[in-house]
Amino acid sequence: MLTLAGLFVYPIKSCRGTSLARAELTWAGVLHDREWMVVTPAGRFLTQRELPRLALVAPDLQRDSLVIRAPGMEPLEVSVDDRSGARREVVVWRDVCDAIDAGETAAAWFSAFLERPVRLVRFDAARRRRTDPHWSGGLDGETRFSDGFPLLVLSRASLDDLNGRLPSPLPLDRFRTSLLIDGCEPYAEDRMDELVAGAATIRIVKPCTRCVITSTDQTTAARDGEEPLRTLRSYRWDAKLRGVAFAQNAIVARGAPAELRVGMPLEPTWKSGSASS
Repeated sequence: MLTLAGLFVYPIKSCRGTSLARAELTWAGVLHDREWMVVTPAGRFLTQRELPRLALVAPDLQRDSLVIRAPGMEPLEVSVDDRSGARREVVVWRDVCDAIDAGETAAAWFSAFLERPVRLVRFDAARRRRTDPHWSGGLDGETRFSDGFPLLVLSRASLDDLNGRLPSPLPLDRFRTSLLIDGCEPYAEDRMDELVAGAATIRIVKPCTRCVITSTDQTTAARDGEEPLRTLRSYRWDAKLRGVAFAQNAIVARGAPAELRVGMPLEPTWKSGSASS
């Protein structure tokens, strides 16, 4: 039986994630996922690709606040309910998004830790950010500040298979998974069309091509050589996407809002021509 084995939220784009026992699934993914983001003063998004130290920033979602910690810094508390900051436009890849500036205290905190001028912003749903309809079969998906899609689905079997090929196994946190699934063959997620999770239906839409973040130790922010990209390149190269594919991007197709909980059964459907696992 296929089950939800892990559930994760990343409140601030490219910062540390949190493992959850249960969460609300919204049309834009797990509630509060990638709802905040660090940007340049001009509004361009920043990630671990250029600032590995973001891996050391640990956001903790509490009932009415986001408490942010990092080595050598006093905790920073940002209100979850306050949306009174200045409105501005920010850029994620080629998408222009509406955002709310988190203010001078947050900007100074992140600038001090990252040792460069930056701002913290929050996604403003006044302008929906739609996912690429080319990949979703025309389905009108939405997301916040993720690279392109609100959910990332990976099977435990795929991670185990990769780790069996690596010189040293890597933890799950290298891959920034939203939903870890268990009870299927390695890479079965590649062949899934949809996952029914309680009242919600999640559609698998696009292989995730991996970048240098996977080679960044999430506990130290140190680049850790060429793995796992070197090994993935040997057997997971996607010629059409011109990258190594590991895990699947997904969108919410039906049923939001809904509750997800670790251990819940999942019912997969399969892409045309794919046999079930």
